[in-house]
Amino acid sequence: MKNHRVNHLITISIIILLGLFSRTFTFIPLCIGDVLYATMIYFMIRFLLLKTSKLKIVWIAIAICFAIEFSQLYQSDWIIAVRKTVPGHYILGHGFLFSDLIAYCFGVLTAFILDRSVY
Repeated sequence: MKNHRVNHLITISIIILLGLFSRTFTFIPLCIGDVLYATMIYFMIRFLLLKTSKLKIVWIAIAICFAIEFSQLYQSDWIIAVRKTVPGHYILGHGFLFSDLIAYCFGVLTAFILDRSVY
């Protein structure tokens, strides 16, 4: 079990680096960052709930990603201020896009397939 947690932590770290890298170059489509974000969420939940079925992790990850995306519809001064910070921007985003929901589904599905085939 400990070995799986280490592997998931390494995977999460690589995904974070790829996500930051994807924002550095303009030729990389923005949706790649959203796909990587959802993949990272999947592996973070997997890291925390290692004994939970992978299919449940899929639904939890999608629920978290969708909740964060739909929370972007809420516009209040305090949450806008949080979103203007670097961590707030990367964690909460700043504007609702339906296309992000599709990217999240693709990212979680990618993580699930990777998880089933590698771990």
